[in-house]
Amino acid sequence: MLGERPVCFPGMTAIWRVLLLWACVCICRPAEVGGALVISRSDAPTQVTQETMGTRSIKKRSTNSGHKVEVYSVRVSCTVTSRFAHTVMTSKALNKANSSQEIFFAVELPKTAFITNFSMEIEGQVYVGEVKEKEKARKQYEKAVSSGRTAGLVKASGRKMEEFSVSVNIAAKSNVIFTLTILFVYLNNVTLVKRSFFTIVADIYEPQGINFIDATATFLTNNLLSMVEKTVTDTKAHISFSPTLEQQSKCPGCEDNIINGDFIINYDVKREEGPGEVQIVNGYFVHFFAPPDLHRVPKNVVFVIDRSGSMSGTKMSQTRDALVAILSELHVEDHFALLLFDSDIITWKDSLTKATRENVTKAIAYARKIKDNGATDINSAVLRAVSMLVKEREQKTLSERSVDMIILLTDGMPNRGETKTTNIQKNVHSAIAGKMSLFCLGFGNNVDYSFLDVMSKQNKGLTRRIFEGSDAAVQLEGFYSEVSSPLLLEVNLRYPDNAVHLTKNHFNQLFNGSEIVVSGRLSDHDMDNFLVEVLAQGPDKDFQVQGKASVANWEVTYPEQEYIFGDFTERLWAYLTVQQLLENSAIGTQQDKETATAEALNMSLRYGFVTPLTSMLVTKPDTEEGPASPLIADKLTESQRQQAERRHGSSGRAASSGALSASSSRSRSASSSRFKPASSSRSKSASSSRAQSASSSPAQSDVDGDPHFMIELPERDDALCFNINDEPGTIFTLVTDPKSGFVVNGQFIGKKTLAPDGNTNTYFGSFGISHQKLGVRLEVSTQDISVLHDGKHVKLLWSDTTSINETNMNLTLTKNCSLTVTLRHFVKFTIIKHTKVWKRRHDQQDYLGFYTLDSHHVSASVHGLLGQFYHGVEFEVADLRPGEVQEKLDATLYVKGQTVNVTRHWQKDFSQDVKDGENIPCWFVDNDGAGLIDGRASDYIVSGLF
Repeated sequence: MLGERPVCFPGMTAIWRVLLLWACVCICRPAEVGGALVISRSDAPTQVTQETMGTRSIKKRSTNSGHKVEVYSVRVSCTVTSRFAHTVMTSKALNKANSSQEIFFAVELPKTAFITNFSMEIEGQVYVGEVKEKEKARKQYEKAVSSGRTAGLVKASGRKMEEFSVSVNIAAKSNVIFTLTILFVYLNNVTLVKRSFFTIVADIYEPQGINFIDATATFLTNNLLSMVEKTVTDTKAHISFSPTLEQQSKCPGCEDNIINGDFIINYDVKREEGPGEVQIVNGYFVHFFAPPDLHRVPKNVVFVIDRSGSMSGTKMSQTRDALVAILSELHVEDHFALLLFDSDIITWKDSLTKATRENVTKAIAYARKIKDNGATDINSAVLRAVSMLVKEREQKTLSERSVDMIILLTDGMPNRGETKTTNIQKNVHSAIAGKMSLFCLGFGNNVDYSFLDVMSKQNKGLTRRIFEGSDAAVQLEGFYSEVSSPLLLEVNLRYPDNAVHLTKNHFNQLFNGSEIVVSGRLSDHDMDNFLVEVLAQGPDKDFQVQGKASVANWEVTYPEQEYIFGDFTERLWAYLTVQQLLENSAIGTQQDKETATAEALNMSLRYGFVTPLTSMLVTKPDTEEGPASPLIADKLTESQRQQAERRHGSSGRAASSGALSASSSRSRSASSSRFKPASSSRSKSASSSRAQSASSSPAQSDVDGDPHFMIELPERDDALCFNINDEPGTIFTLVTDPKSGFVVNGQFIGKKTLAPDGNTNTYFGSFGISHQKLGVRLEVSTQDISVLHDGKHVKLLWSDTTSINETNMNLTLTKNCSLTVTLRHFVKFTIIKHTKVWKRRHDQQDYLGFYTLDSHHVSASVHGLLGQFYHGVEFEVADLRPGEVQEKLDATLYVKGQTVNVTRHWQKDFSQDVKDGENIPCWFVDNDGAGLIDGRASDYIVSGLF
């Protein structure tokens, strides 16, 4: 059944592969890369995608630049026992200089891996990381660090990787040994930046029997080929690669290194009919179930495709290409439907269609014509898909032994129809009622990943992020291939009564190319009667297999081999249990969530796993300048990774593209490495070709005038600005925070008289502001102010001067001037009323401006024309040049992965001086902010103020 496909375990957050290690190890000095080892991996052994690691120079401490750090040993030792990998990466370096130097150690590892140990040995003194509860670790860290800023050791790095990095100051002529231990990582790609003594050792132990194994590398020459040593028996394999310094060189005597590419080890195990393989060690068992030669179950799938305006351009083109490829892969016994949605819903046909060649050809022709348009009504679209499948079942037009599934692809937030995400989740869960699976694909960085993730988990599915890039269509096709061939449905695995504390033993589907893994503890050591029974639904009949599972005798199979742990089945059980508890902590009742979280935390601490609930504190040795600050290593959640990517404008390599430094005492380059690597520090002035990241400082997002939008970054002393033009009466969403229900919408009004060119100038004439959790609703127009709070309704006039102080809201109205509102512990904003007078024309215009004064408490999922910038935005300005308009400067803006031409403008900010305002320089983005805002301005249009 598996052939040479990678192994994955369904129903788990992590998708395991039969690859051994995926990591990157780098040791370098701030200004000199002394030696680096990069190891990464692709999603499948047959298609390698090399992840590159950029190192950038940083100002060094050492005054003797002629001496280098010598990396004299890099060793990656990976032992795989029954698909369970234990990897130790050890790097040794010597400071050959006559003064102290700061040496860096960096490792890239898959986001599903658990760090279990990290240590630094310096002149015989060992400094070991300690795993603690996240909050306790954070308090201890902040107590030691006076600045209170987190110098995190772990950052998002690429789509599926994280970077662990640490620096340490080493005395002259001293050694340092870095050692990192990680679980469940897999070997694929090796890149040496500079030659060093370098060794890869992989030992594989599979009592089930090794069916095939292969080791290769893209950089292997005839000379290096002989250096890959491989010894394989029936149940074990040993692979090593240790080239000499001379063999690593491209030419005799030169420094260029030939080891730059992918080192790949693929293998699969032998599989037989029956209940599968069970391994028992020290009172814990693990059961692998992947029966061969099963026929696929027909599927009934509704493709729900977001075609809103934000999907325009490349996204829509890639979606069309992927959909064409996916439709071509449908089997004749499958049924399918195409449902497109924006603010409206369009179906290709009103019912599901059998996937005959003729029907698929017609569907492909239809798919090629899909165009973007409108807003995003996710709730109505998914409910329509559910009703289509329910109707087909009621009419009995589908095979009873087939599986129903919905695949939702969206790139945005719900902004039409039902927009509260928790309500959408409830509606969908109630409609599906356990009868079908929902798979969600979040395209890009603007989706609310946690919303989709919870919704899919509630409905027997999973969520996958699709990263914007040239391979987005390939990502879509790759996800579909994982779920396109179900083999068994409703798989139940049963064990003897002495098997307790089981991990998940019910799976909704078993897909082709996957393997089910269940682990548990035995209440006694009776292995002779360990009976296993597997029940499931097959394509033609019920699947049932039972019998005594084959139990490997390790002492006989490997008489001379010690275990990698001695308790690997226990740690595998712990790993699976923690992963599944973390999944459960996102769904269910509040009590269920709290119970799962508490259990996951307890097990993470007991087994020393760095998970989203724990942190590792790393103590550094004191320096010549005094005591060093401790460092903290966290495990990132997918939402945290997404936030980092939003700030850095990248869906590939995000936070780790910059300096490999976790030291808070060292100066940093002010430049960004998003677009090309920097080699030295740069000025923050406008004449610099690069700008500092704004990710650590919130932006002040305002709108005023006719209307001018401005994003001010106080710590940058810079700003971005844009205008939006539309018809009077149009309503735009300025801020929407689905976590709290906080929404700000604004409506255009037109100038009383037409401009000379016949166009109508527009301004904001009214705002609708609501906070669902606090029960606050404000409607502010140029005439009056309506306040609804705690069931009380108050109407105020701009001619009033008053204040309202409630538990959750403070409101201050200054006569004919401004309204300042503070929603307690959440947000503070000011609305300014302007009256613009044209004396010569005997004309005047009343309009409003909206200024956000404090937004740091809003959630990470906040969006809207202003809200999307509340947590900052990283941009860089380059290629400054004289503008077409005299005395105005043009430049190129790099932001959110886009390249935009901008012009230096001045805009008025009235937040501090309501009468005259303050002139603020900003980089103006033309064409309604295209390239700066997510999607298009029309995507933010709504039907009402509330």
